Amino acid sequence: MSRLLWIPVAIVLLALPLYLDASWLKAGQYMMIGAVGAIGLTLLSGQAGQLSLAHGFFLLVGATSYTVLSGPTGELVGLGLDPLLSLVGAVVISALAGMAFGPVAGRLRGIYLGVASLSLVFLGLYLGQAVESFTGGTSTGRAPATFELFGFSFSNEGELVIAGVPLRGTERLWYLFLALLALAYWLARGAVGARVGRSWRAVRDNEAAAAAMGVDVRRTKATVFAVSSAYAGLAGVMTVLWFDILKPDENEFGTYGVNTSIAFLAMVIIGGLGSVTGAVVGALVVYGLPQVLTLYSTDLGWFTGSVTPVLVSSFVYGAAIVLVVLFEPGGLAALGRRIKELRP
Repeated sequence: MSRLLWIPVAIVLLALPLYLDASWLKAGQYMMIGAVGAIGLTLLSGQAGQLSLAHGFFLLVGATSYTVLSGPTGELVGLGLDPLLSLVGAVVISALAGMAFGPVAGRLRGIYLGVASLSLVFLGLYLGQAVESFTGGTSTGRAPATFELFGFSFSNEGELVIAGVPLRGTERLWYLFLALLALAYWLARGAVGARVGRSWRAVRDNEAAAAAMGVDVRRTKATVFAVSSAYAGLAGVMTVLWFDILKPDENEFGTYGVNTSIAFLAMVIIGGLGSVTGAVVGALVVYGLPQVLTLYSTDLGWFTGSVTPVLVSSFVYGAAIVLVVLFEPGGLAALGRRIKELRP
């Protein structure tokens, strides 16, 4: 029955670009970016029990890799590869970057691993500013190549009309992001239920017992870190396509900074550690709330001076984390399971 419920959800999501204006579609795309990144982090932190605050760094790796691989040759480094191949390459490069951190992840756990991973965010801040031939620098940045699939452009190029509604770049990106999110969700659910997912949970629950059962603990930790980094890299590609520019941060609290890593951690805590569906719902809360408040800010009249939608949203999801930790450690996923059990 639960699988049948996905049918009307899919129909609604596919139909939304025919009815919503561009601003609401952009907000929805931003939520999908958060959902993809949160799925990767919940596999790492929830399924494997590894704390990471490096998601912002791997977002930058994915965004930069796609821009460089697909960009034209010239003053800035660019390989001019096909956009689809560049997307796949960016995900692979992000996974390799996560695997390079594997020896550290294999030896540390808990807060020690969290602090070690946080150093990657500051490394990304430095590299983003230092390697201007790749990133374009903090002043101007560089534009990514328009994503194309088998000659079809996800931009305003060409005329495409469905049900009397012209599908421009924003509507086309909606369908691209929706497809990427569906693929990311399906792969994650498959991994959780497979042998690799059981090895992740074994390491999370008891490393000594997992080793006694034949699980290579260090290899498992390195693998799940690489998988999580690949998801973050995909979210980074989606981010640079959403902004339509790659611009490295000027400080540690930018698009790829500490605040972004904390936001992803908030998503998986609110949604429920280890729950793939919960990670998606957590992204809707953490990334969706500031978007919705921004769109309604004029009508609501709540935001004056230093009180901004982003600030209010931070307080809201911060309070949500406290409430989850105190009253429902399993997050929204556990709450959903309880409600489902109450149904006749």
